[in-house]
Amino acid sequence: MIIAKIISDYEEIITLNDLTQQIKENSSINDCGAIFTFEGIVRGKDEAKTTDKLVLTTPDTQKTEKELKKILDQVQEKHGVKDIAVVHYLGQFKPGDPLFLVAVTGAHRHETRTALEEIIERVKYELDFKKEEEGSAGNKIIMSGG
Repeated sequence: MIIAKIISDYEEIITLNDLTQQIKENSSINDCGAIFTFEGIVRGKDEAKTTDKLVLTTPDTQKTEKELKKILDQVQEKHGVKDIAVVHYLGQFKPGDPLFLVAVTGAHRHETRTALEEIIERVKYELDFKKEEEGSAGNKIIMSGG
């Protein structure tokens, strides 16, 4: 099972617990010995600057969601993990808000953890996101992927 969702402006709220529960309800859980999860949140302070607000966008949500699904399919095949569930939020956020949720199940911890790490890195660098930060250092735009 693979779940890949890009959600704008919290039009649907899914928590890490929701993702984990959904994975546990799948019959493949009987073949698993590990669940690894990750919750990426807005960092409020980084070295000498603070972030008061972050706006995350993508030019084409449907295309980005398809690209996310493709990454997850590749990671699942490469590492042999059972289930992957990912939610990435778009919109306006404040420090501490969740942006990126990942849950991965697998037979053993090694391949499951490695798959989780690859998902985190590939989503960050391969998907077409624009991040605008407002804070003590002014406004900063960060482009990634695409």
